[in-house]
Amino acid sequence: MSHSLVVKAANLVRAGDIAGAEFALVSLAETEGDRALVAVLEELPPKDLLAVIREYDTSKESVVNLLVTPEQFARAMVMEKLYGDHTHAHLRGMINAVLFRDNAQTGDFLDAIGDIDGGCEALVDYLSDRDEAVVHFAQFGTFNHYHTEDSDEVERSEASDHDWRELTWLLKHEHLDMFEQILPVLKTRLKTRLRLEAELENEEQQRTELDLSEPKIVAKETKVSLDQSEESAL
Repeated sequence: MSHSLVVKAANLVRAGDIAGAEFALVSLAETEGDRALVAVLEELPPKDLLAVIREYDTSKESVVNLLVTPEQFARAMVMEKLYGDHTHAHLRGMINAVLFRDNAQTGDFLDAIGDIDGGCEALVDYLSDRDEAVVHFAQFGTFNHYHTEDSDEVERSEASDHDWRELTWLLKHEHLDMFEQILPVLKTRLKTRLRLEAELENEEQQRTELDLSEPKIVAKETKVSLDQSEESAL
């Protein structure tokens, strides 16, 4: 039964019917129990499991997301890059949905992510649009950009947003080895981003200055033309 369901789910994924694949997996849990589904998830190729869990729906809990193990999730998560999603929206969504699910052993998931090749790189992508805040937190222990004193360091309860703040807090305080791998990459990306933004701003300013100067040139040319016309008339 488990093998036939694995084949069925994989075929549905390849056909683009992700909802159908999830329904088939959920139906197994309902008829044969959670253990049966966990066994099938272990056999399901990571790329097919990823296709299911990345299509999270925040309005409802997914049985697959609730039962996926840390090792299964880590294997699937590192393959997210295959989708070429430069916004990393799906990556952030599925990490939040799984790591911060009810009764989740978040530490076990982070350990599994840290143990697999590409795991820390995936967390860099997850935090990429918060690079400046993460770097500031690493230095001062707070996400408030205007606070730069050690006494401002936040507790986990203050950072428990089931999102990037909580994950950052956990990495720094409970998974420092992973955080020390992630932080230098974020710093480099931040430096590059700020440099590019400064260059774009400078180019935009130069274009604005050029646009403002053009009417003056036209006005001068117009005045010269008028003067010449007056001379001709005389």
